[in-house]
Amino acid sequence: MIPAFIKSNPGLAFFSFIAVFSSGFGQTFFVSVMGGEIRETFDLTHTTYGSIYSLATLLSALFLFRLGGLADSWTLARITFLALTSLAAGCLLIGTASGVVILGLGFVLIRFGGQGYISHLGITTAARYFPAHKGKAVALAASGIPVAEAMLPAGAVLVMGIMGWRWSWMAGGVVLMVFILPVLLFLSRKTQAPLLDRELIGKAGSKGAFTRSAVLGDPGFYLVLPAAVATPFVVTAILFHQVAIAEIQGWSLQVVATAFSFYASGHLGSLILAGPVVDRLGAGRTLPVSLLPMALGLLILAFFQGSWVAMAYLGLVGITQGFASTAAGSVWVERYGVTHLGAIRSMVQSLMVVSTSMAPVMLGLLLDLGAGISLLAIMMTGAVLGASALSAWAPASVQKK
Repeated sequence: MIPAFIKSNPGLAFFSFIAVFSSGFGQTFFVSVMGGEIRETFDLTHTTYGSIYSLATLLSALFLFRLGGLADSWTLARITFLALTSLAAGCLLIGTASGVVILGLGFVLIRFGGQGYISHLGITTAARYFPAHKGKAVALAASGIPVAEAMLPAGAVLVMGIMGWRWSWMAGGVVLMVFILPVLLFLSRKTQAPLLDRELIGKAGSKGAFTRSAVLGDPGFYLVLPAAVATPFVVTAILFHQVAIAEIQGWSLQVVATAFSFYASGHLGSLILAGPVVDRLGAGRTLPVSLLPMALGLLILAFFQGSWVAMAYLGLVGITQGFASTAAGSVWVERYGVTHLGAIRSMVQSLMVVSTSMAPVMLGLLLDLGAGISLLAIMMTGAVLGASALSAWAPASVQKK
């Protein structure tokens, strides 16, 4: 049975899901499966390769911050074309790169167009055009990530095994331009620029006047923000260094592989539940609570070492991933309305991208300095609980008149 909110606007509902799915070509889980071949081809050390990737991610965050507001003043089809062609161009550049400079430029484009802009458009569209069911709509959009996680790395490995790593990137660029872009342009063809949409502005109510500068003047924004970026920061840090964590804990690669299935199950299962919960309780109330399973998982990692710990802690992290991504995707429209949502969410998305570029470096540095897993897990638990408390204490936004 098709949910009522999808029936009300199926084009934009499926646009949101496909847009977030397509961001997978610019996500770390897709890049990582070809990392070894890329480093070997360009004779890069782990440090150099990681530095190039982190710098590209930081530059993409800057571009997203500068250009994110176009999602409010351009038609959805036009801004989608910009985001997806940037992502596809990045894939093609990486696939044909003859040197490190072109490789780095390709990374900038896939991180900007993929992890940054097209993902931002998918979540923003879901939150903006389904205000009465924003939780369920954002959860549907966010489910594009686990679907991409299940399909894209496996497809890249298959192509890489037959034709080499370059063709995996070339194939990604072709899929984006030939198949995904036409579908997204068709689904978004009737959606005008939000700032010119009188009906949309009328539905926004008094909160529709919130601009990016007004949001920066709201003290509650700074209390909610840590909770919104906590999950991507922690998840990026622990997944990037999961093999190192496993070696210290004495887990085999088979245990790690099984644990990832628990993570994926927790992620997908919580996405199914998160939408109705956010719609019933509100994103502002759900976000602080959504971080608690991850805090519990990190505490388990801190104090236990058996193989079961890998399944338990990653499963709990997966549960938080689903609930937190839905709540964080909905909380800004709940606080500030829909009119300038593109500019507001792009600012938050930029900060999230910056945090995910720093997370592997920070955790890696602490591991190199000899910090134990227990200490690291306790430190992350404290940060997560602190972010949860700040979000819970955040006052409601002051409505604009």
